[in-house]
Parts: sequence; structure tokens; C-alpha cells
Amino acid sequence: MKTLKLGTRGSALALKQAEMTEAALGEAFPELEVERVIIKTTGDRRTDVALNEVAKAEGIWDKGVFIKELEVALEAEEIDVAVHSLKDLPTVLEDPFQLRSVLERAPVADAWIGKIPWSEVKKGSRVGTSSVRRERQAKFLKPGAKVVDLRGNVPTRIKKAALDADYDGIILAEAGLKRLGYPTEGMFEIERHPLFVECLAEKNFFPAAGQGAVGLEIRSGDEETGAIIDALNHEETWNRVFAEREFLRLLDAGCSTPIGVWSTLEGEHLEMGARVFPEGSGMLRKASASGVVPMEVAHQLFKNLK
Repeated sequence: MKTLKLGTRGSALALKQAEMTEAALGEAFPELEVERVIIKTTGDRRTDVALNEVAKAEGIWDKGVFIKELEVALEAEEIDVAVHSLKDLPTVLEDPFQLRSVLERAPVADAWIGKIPWSEVKKGSRVGTSSVRRERQAKFLKPGAKVVDLRGNVPTRIKKAALDADYDGIILAEAGLKRLGYPTEGMFEIERHPLFVECLAEKNFFPAAGQGAVGLEIRSGDEETGAIIDALNHEETWNRVFAEREFLRLLDAGCSTPIGVWSTLEGEHLEMGARVFPEGSGMLRKASASGVVPMEVAHQLFKNLK
């Protein structure tokens, strides 16, 4: 095959995930030549407004703010594979594109990084996040907490947590911390400013669908690339994220819908739980389901919402 071109965002985390993909390709296909293509996306460029407002400002639906330019390059055959944080990938892809494989999933929990421990977050505490899911859960679990918008890559956000008086702490994905070499429990320092870090139990603070997974997107019908990317697919991760994404599809959910969903897979037994916050007025809905067929478990989870 010609050189396989991998498209990625340029953030530290995105580059790490591209490196992981390249390593997996090198192990499976030692003679394959791989070229990395760095692409700046709308979400990277538009840091002047809150993340949940970027799509409205740019006229992009769903979570396309972090994938639009990658898909443009993919369709134009400037790249062969787009490497994504799976939680950024829309639930339903347009016809020219296909989610082909996922790498083995990292831990899925969210993590608190703050000047104070999570246990001390109370009314008036300032919590930094750009995620509506994290915002609603923080307010649900810590009544009276004030959520402050937070933009930037992982190192930038952590620096803000340590040095910016606007934040008592921030919430990030454990996977990103782990991949970039930050501690995920205990304490560490940024410029001599101590920070507490604590992973939040996923059955208490529900993660995003697909959180912790790296998704590999190709052009539909490109079976030459598909045959290569198939070799990288991690089956257990695929079964879990397939069910989580199917649940979102049934909800017709976009990036402005605050939904948390967790899953566990023991052997063939899949268990799932979800927490769905209303976009406007209304009641919080929750559900759980289990079974051995991922599609059926996702549909049962949807039916069980109450």
C-alpha cells in the first residue's frame, strides 16, 4: 500500500493518541509507512466562546467542532484515517465516513483537579469545565457549586486550575491525564502550587459515551485502508462503545444534551447505566440495563429511562 496518512488534531493529547495509533500499526504491519498529518479544527481555533456555543457560532451540528476539518481532509483523500477522541465523534456519521475501529479503552472516569479536595466542593465553589454533561452533574452532586467555562488543551487547563483564581478546581477525563503522564490520585504541583487530583467513580459521576476510547474513522468503501485498520480494533472496547453510542442515537442526542452513561463488560455480560438531564425544564431521567447483546442492552436502557 502507499503511505498511510493519519490525520490528527495538534493538541498534546491528540498527538499522543496519534502516536498510540502509529505504534499499533507498527506492531501489526512493520513494513507499513505511516505519515502524520496535523490539522487544526474549528474547536481548536474558536477559543473565544464557550465550547457548547462554538457549534452555534460556526453552524456545525453535534460535536463536529473537533472533527469537521479532519473529515474534509478525509473526503479529499488528503488523509486515509482520522484519529479521534471517540467522545468527540458524532453519533451518526455522514455517508462518506465510517467509524472502523477503536483502540483499547483507557480508564473512563472523570477526574477532579483542584486547590481543594472534591469532598470540600460546596455551595459557591468554582468548578471549571466546558462540558454541559460535567456542568449538570457537578451541580447535581454539589448543589450550589458555580460552574465557570474552561477552554484550552489539557496542560493549559491544569495550569489554570493551579494558578487562576477563577477556579477552585476543574474536571477532566482520567484517560487524558493518564496518557499525558499526569498523576490520577493524590497530589502534585504546578509551579509550586499544590493540586489535589481524584478520579470520580463512574457510577456516581457518569462519563460521556465513548470516553477514554480512540476512534479511527475512514472513508466508506476504502477497503484497502479498512483491512489495515481492522487489525487494530479492540473487541471488548468496541462492544461497549457500540452500545453507548447506540443509546445516544436512540435519544437523538447532540453535544448540547447532558448525558452520562457507563458500561461494564464481564465476559459476555454487558451492564449499562445512564443519567439524562433535561436541556431545559424537566426532570432528570435515569436507567440501567444488562444482557449479552450490546444492541439489545442499549435499546433496553433507552426503554427503561424514567
